[in-house]
Amino acid sequence: MGIEPDSRGDGGPGGDTDGGESAISIEEIEDALVDGDTPLPPRRGTARAALSHRTFRIVFLGAFASNIGTWMQNVVLGAYAYDLTHSATFVGVIIFAQLGPTLVLPMVGGLLADKVDRKRFLIILSIEQLVFSLGVALVVLSPDPSKVLLVVMVFGVGAGSAMFGPTYSAILPGLVGREDLPGAISLNSAQMNASRVIGPIIGGVLYSLVGPAWIFAGNAATYLFVVGALMMVTLPAVPQSPTHASRWRQLTAGITVARQDPVVGRCLVTVFLFSLLALAFIGQMPVIAAHNLGINLSKSPDYGILYACFGTGALAGAISIGTVFARTSKPLIVRICLVGYSLSLCAFALERSPVPAYVNVAITGAFYFAFITALNTTLQARLHENVRGRVMALWMMGFGGTVGVGNLLIGPVVAAVGITDVLLFGACIALALAWYADVRPRPDVQVVPGVELAQ
Repeated sequence: MGIEPDSRGDGGPGGDTDGGESAISIEEIEDALVDGDTPLPPRRGTARAALSHRTFRIVFLGAFASNIGTWMQNVVLGAYAYDLTHSATFVGVIIFAQLGPTLVLPMVGGLLADKVDRKRFLIILSIEQLVFSLGVALVVLSPDPSKVLLVVMVFGVGAGSAMFGPTYSAILPGLVGREDLPGAISLNSAQMNASRVIGPIIGGVLYSLVGPAWIFAGNAATYLFVVGALMMVTLPAVPQSPTHASRWRQLTAGITVARQDPVVGRCLVTVFLFSLLALAFIGQMPVIAAHNLGINLSKSPDYGILYACFGTGALAGAISIGTVFARTSKPLIVRICLVGYSLSLCAFALERSPVPAYVNVAITGAFYFAFITALNTTLQARLHENVRGRVMALWMMGFGGTVGVGNLLIGPVVAAVGITDVLLFGACIALALAWYADVRPRPDVQVVPGVELAQ
């Protein structure tokens, strides 16, 4: 089944400078009023407008089902690593194995996303992650699991995910068109975070009932949902432009774009620094739960609830960008949310009781993903299709890969000074970034090769 004709799906220009809504035409309003039974079309740029595109709906639902399995595995993997070793350092190693490939491989994935059949590439990567997730399950089944082999299998899953991310991000504009892109990005963030709610609850409950191996095997099965969704649709062809550049220059085209466009560059620097220095609580959540909140990871559902509360807040923050704040300046949202994140992270760091911590972590998650979604929308509104995959590869490197490096470095620091001081340091970094992250489009900046400035 191919893409149905859609007046909003041509991917042409028309978004505003922050990716907000476009006005509904007078003709559409008149038709709705005269016909009586014709509903007004959804406002452009909203989540509802993005869902009006059939192909986007199919891919969106497949990715949602797969991400539920991913977060079942993620929440249990950190808890299992801590239960196995009682070491914050080993938790950091596992997180690095999972996210470390995102430091390098997104550039390869982004280049391939701009050169090959994206649908076939995404299917291959999904199957690769399925195989290595089964490998994780088999390692854990052993009564004396090999820590080295566990790290290798987790690394295999991370490698596939690192190349999948920029390719999946690159297909979104072609599914909905530039005008509805803010709604699509908001919904994509929303499904990622809805899975952060559902997955941890399922994983947290099943961890104490059936053990980790079956959870990892269940995650492997969920990759079939995204494979099935991709096989049901036809994705737009990748526009190719003739080039005589070397392969190295093609690979690093995203860096060239970031250097030429100050808004793109500042968006990427912000996400790199934030993920490296201000997101320790993501990977170290088992340590926070055990040390600060007194939660028994393997015998209590409280850890799953804690992660689900974070996901609930993140879901609300992400979806608000395509609904409540669809017409609000995205650069303004970025700076406000960084300040809010800093304050809420401080409160979470100082909490010592589970129930108030649930509230604090939900607020932290809301500010976090409202910030990320607004920053992503600002970035994507400025990119040309023939370099989108490679620039989004840099985004994935910052969004995911540096989190792994941060956790690898922070593990020994947590052991030395405690998790609370590390979280407070991250809050200070977020506050400093609120000053730096001025990503308003500059009217005096000229269009550079490979960059399409939002008008």
